[in-house]
Amino acid sequence: MRPSVAFVTLGCPKNEADSDAMAGALAGTFRIAASPDDADVLVVNTCAFIQSAVEEAIDEILAAAEWKAAREGRRLIVAGCLPSRYRDEQLATELPEVDVFVPVAEEERIAAVIAELMGVPVQPGPASRAIPTPTAYLKISDGCDRRCSYCTIPAIRGRYRSRPADELIAEADSLVRAGVREIVLVGQDVSRWGVDLGDGETLPDLLARIAALDGDFRVRLMYLQPDGVTDRLLKTIASHDKVCRYLDVPVQHASRSVLRAMGRRGDAGSLLRLVERIRASVPDVVLRTTVMVGFPGETRADVDELVRFLSVARFDYVGVFAFSPEDGTKAAQLPGRVPARTRKARAQKVRDLADAIGVERASTWVGRTLRVLVEGEEDGLAAGRTEGQAPEIDGLTLFPGTARPGTFVSVRIVDSHGYDLYGEVVP
Repeated sequence: MRPSVAFVTLGCPKNEADSDAMAGALAGTFRIAASPDDADVLVVNTCAFIQSAVEEAIDEILAAAEWKAAREGRRLIVAGCLPSRYRDEQLATELPEVDVFVPVAEEERIAAVIAELMGVPVQPGPASRAIPTPTAYLKISDGCDRRCSYCTIPAIRGRYRSRPADELIAEADSLVRAGVREIVLVGQDVSRWGVDLGDGETLPDLLARIAALDGDFRVRLMYLQPDGVTDRLLKTIASHDKVCRYLDVPVQHASRSVLRAMGRRGDAGSLLRLVERIRASVPDVVLRTTVMVGFPGETRADVDELVRFLSVARFDYVGVFAFSPEDGTKAAQLPGRVPARTRKARAQKVRDLADAIGVERASTWVGRTLRVLVEGEEDGLAAGRTEGQAPEIDGLTLFPGTARPGTFVSVRIVDSHGYDLYGEVVP
């Protein structure tokens, strides 16, 4: 019997896409186990973007070491950002239970690595992706050329690299044929897709080509930097029914001085103009952003400016993070370190405001009929997502009755609770 492999994935959707790709590369040689309990090999795909992610990864690896010790012959592999950020010899000393470390740049070799570890030959076969849900992530690029002073991504994943358009179109078509009904385009900086390929195609071209594929599906964009939200991109989104009217644009802050210290452009005024331009170009658009509070040198006045900005911009969803000084980044060496307690308090203040606005905006959907992608059940109700609800990070839409996962249904929204919407199916 072929050895079986299970995956545990930590971190962001980009890691989910990487795990899917690694699992697909194992086709023909290994079986993919639904649970570590049924596996001979466990691959822990780690995140190491910030210290809390590193700590979570270590905890998961130690738990996996117990899994390994419970049965003779089991093997443990650690992949992803952790072995990309730290030296193999350092990790091998601190985590001797791990058999092999596979950094991001070597994940395409995962089949050969596991085959050598298990003493079996690699069986040639077409790569495929196991799609357990109606939603799938499609990573269109990797790496980043920006030099935000707080960010470890360039050191972990290297220079920005776009995947070729034809390769992405073929994969998107394959996903739709396999039953995927929402394709989420992800990357470190999705808005820059194509600039390094030299053939003139950019993100609007790719988006239009995916939207032109046959099938009943929708496509969502995540991780667009503000300077990449062009008028052409907005026009493309507005003119294709298959493209979700949803944009995830991390602004990080609104204070000009803080943004400059972060190595970023813009200020409250330019960012508000961007929000206004998006809403004018794409009716009913849902906006998500990310902000960081407590950056070195940040003052109370800077926080007040961020609060004023969020009060006017009125995003539907805001991810709020307290600054984390990361080894190897410029920001970790900056003067004016804000005390941890203050960082936490400021983040909570901003989070409370953002949640109050987001919950209020969610309530404005009451009375509307929305198209919902059914994904399963939650608390005895059918559960799915509108185009304004991204997987895993936003709310759900719930309604009584049963509906088959992977189908679209029309739901009239009758109530909201927090970020969740409640409705009834419209025949």
